Amino acid sequence: MNGASEQSALDTVDYDPIDHLNAIFSQPSTLSSINETSTALETRRDDLSTSISELVAKQAYGQDSSLQRMQSAKAELAVLFRKIESVRTRALETEKTITSMTADIKKLDGTKRNLTLSMTALKRLQMLTTAYEQLRGLAKTRQYRECGSLLQAVLQLMRHFNSYRSIDQIATLSRNVAELQRELQEQVCEDFEIAFAKGEAANKKVVLGEACLVMDALGDNAKSRLVTWYVNTQLREYRQVFRGNDEAGSLDNIGRRYSWFKRMLKTYEDEHAGIFLTQWRVNEVLANSFCEGTRDDFKGVLERSMRKSDGPRIDVNLLLRCLQETMDFEQSLEKKFAGEPRGSIDTLSSVEDKPQTFDRSISEAFEPYLSLWVDSQSKQLMTMIPRYRNQPLIPADEEFNPQAVIPSSIELFHFYKTTLAQCAKLSTGERLLDLSKVLARYLDEYAQQVLLHFLQTPGGPSLQNIILVLNTADYWHTNTQQLEDNIKKRMDNELVTKVDLSSQSDTFMGVASAAVLALVHRVELDSEASWREMRNTNWSKMESVGDQSSYVAELLRHVNSQATEILAVVGKQQYARAFCDNVVENLANTYINNIVQCRPVSEVGAEQMLLDKYVLTKGLTSLLSLSPTASTISTTTQANFTKRVNQSIARLDPLLKTLQVRPFPPEGLVQAYLIHIADRSDSNFRKILDLKGVRKTDHASLVELFGLHRDSKSNDQLVPASPLLTPLMSTSSISSGGLGISGIGPLGGQKFDAAGFGEKLFSAARDGVSAAGERVQSPLLSEDAKGAVEGNLKSIGKFFRRDMSGFGRFGGKREGNSSIDETIR
Repeated sequence: MNGASEQSALDTVDYDPIDHLNAIFSQPSTLSSINETSTALETRRDDLSTSISELVAKQAYGQDSSLQRMQSAKAELAVLFRKIESVRTRALETEKTITSMTADIKKLDGTKRNLTLSMTALKRLQMLTTAYEQLRGLAKTRQYRECGSLLQAVLQLMRHFNSYRSIDQIATLSRNVAELQRELQEQVCEDFEIAFAKGEAANKKVVLGEACLVMDALGDNAKSRLVTWYVNTQLREYRQVFRGNDEAGSLDNIGRRYSWFKRMLKTYEDEHAGIFLTQWRVNEVLANSFCEGTRDDFKGVLERSMRKSDGPRIDVNLLLRCLQETMDFEQSLEKKFAGEPRGSIDTLSSVEDKPQTFDRSISEAFEPYLSLWVDSQSKQLMTMIPRYRNQPLIPADEEFNPQAVIPSSIELFHFYKTTLAQCAKLSTGERLLDLSKVLARYLDEYAQQVLLHFLQTPGGPSLQNIILVLNTADYWHTNTQQLEDNIKKRMDNELVTKVDLSSQSDTFMGVASAAVLALVHRVELDSEASWREMRNTNWSKMESVGDQSSYVAELLRHVNSQATEILAVVGKQQYARAFCDNVVENLANTYINNIVQCRPVSEVGAEQMLLDKYVLTKGLTSLLSLSPTASTISTTTQANFTKRVNQSIARLDPLLKTLQVRPFPPEGLVQAYLIHIADRSDSNFRKILDLKGVRKTDHASLVELFGLHRDSKSNDQLVPASPLLTPLMSTSSISSGGLGISGIGPLGGQKFDAAGFGEKLFSAARDGVSAAGERVQSPLLSEDAKGAVEGNLKSIGKFFRRDMSGFGRFGGKREGNSSIDETIR
């Protein structure tokens, strides 16, 4: 070790003993000094330990040791605490000295305060005694004006002595004041009774008016007693005449009751209004009492009428007349006493009427019997439906308007508006809910028994009739939604959730879809000659593919002609689009059905049909542009329609491409079937063989080969049965293709199948599958058939609305036909 340099190395922050050892023993020859070095280190360590121990002992027991400093600090704290205690002791002594010095001053202040209170109490007692004596004298001489103001002073002074009633003199004075109050009350009541009994109330108006000041000062009980006596006195004659007399108290004489009260109220205003204080509102109390008594009378009369065993119990017209008079009377009272005019209740839009004082104060008695009125409205609607059914769609003196609706729908709308407004005036509870159910039921009846009836006209509905039905169904679809909203606004909150006319709205949408399909059927009927030409062509003997077949041009000409005529009178773009979509679907399905009837079809024939399909697709893409509003159709809408046409007609491709393949070699036909048709059905594969005209004797081997290829692992993705081929060649579709909407018109000779109408109509609206048409034989549907039609119409309406959701706001307001809100306003 090298002394100072070695020591400085040990003191460095990044000292590393390994590096230090390597420096000491840098050569192999230095290893011989390891023992010597180790001994030197141990000696150095022992010296350091001894030095540390000596320093610790010196620090602990030296004169400046920590123990001495701690003991010194404790002594200083003890001295400080003694000083603090000395200061606190002197403070307490000072406080006692000050308290003893101010005790006399506090006593003097208390004495002064008590003296002041005593002098104030004595002064008030003197004033009370004097006022009491004066009040007794004024009461005896009936000087009521002075009595009123003086009585208020006496009562106010008396309240200051409520806490002194334990003193005999104060208790006696309090009893005397109470007795004087009672005497004044009895005296005033006696004066009123005498004046009214002798008919001198008008002459003594001033004196009685001053007496009311006394009663007002006596408090609410005295005032209520006087007002109650006056009301009973004024209504005594009314109760004797109308309550004790069956004839006068009957519902027939309800107007006399209100006339009597109006005369009595006029008498009050002319002769008695100046007697009572304005803030008492005696006329309003009088009217309330009259309404309460009259309501109880009516409850009794109506209850007795319902218990009658002979004859009609309650005449509905009389009930409504009485109720209307009562509502008018209540409204007149509200306008008179409420201070602000009552909101109108004659429109559906005025639904925020603030409840007033006399609202239903009498008419409440009629509410339990309003079910009779609701029943009468139901009966009236029951008679209206057959009448609407037999009315012509267009009056004889009017011309057809493409925007018009059936007149009966306007009449029914106004009937609904008036009936709902009347019921909302009478009840916003259970009766209004009952009425909403009646209205909903007859909306269904109107849709089924009237609108669908005109689509089932023998000989087929005319274009004008179909358009009127379509417009009317759309009109009621919109107004039904608004009708539900307005009923809910008037309905009590706890019943709002029970109002739902969405099914009726869907029913009208179902009728609209039926009308659209009826328009499509007109195109179908006009195109039948072209399809007949296709079926008469020998598709199995064609040798080469030429230009388009002659029937295609004729078919497009018929379709475009009918579409131009129809689209010219279809008012809404969304219905025009729906018509075009359904025409395309119908033509695609009809094409497939006619291919079945053209069997056998050779490979060349199938190729010619494929060419014809391309020409037909191109021709149908321009169908939407035939509308008079084509200039307003957006590019996106036209592009979407073109895409839909291509998708619909493209459904023929798998069938025609499969028919293009020769049956031999058989592997080629099987592979073509698995690629284009792509199903596992032996039955469907046999249908292809039938369409191609393959001999029955060859079917077994081809089907066996089909089974081998079908079951291979490479064809796991095949579906069980193709939706294109499965319905083909069945008994329902082998006949000539057509729309086949049950109930649309007499398209065939079969009977109208009401129960299956909705299902077939829905299927036609969705898929365009044709079936034989049916004819209506009975004017009205049976209940079971009606229920089936109703349920299916709702489903059709939901589908039709969803299917047209991309064509703008559906069910919007028709120009020229007001919405329910606008018409009512």
